[in-house]
Amino acid sequence: MANLTLVYGMRLLPAEEVASVGEAPIALKNGNEAHCTMHVLEGSREQIEAQLKLSIDAFFDFYPEI
Repeated sequence: MANLTLVYGMRLLPAEEVASVGEAPIALKNGNEAHCTMHVLEGSREQIEAQLKLSIDAFFDFYPEI
């Protein structure tokens, strides 16, 4: 299998300050553009960590061939 690239970003902000979250553009070497869906997790540090771990597990469930 070819090497893969996982594209992700994280930023911690006060929950009451976030108005909306959009897609992040990704420029591909062939000149095309892809998009990365951004996700929002809210709660205490422990809650966010637990949700993030579940999200990572669920993400890789979409790609059983990996």
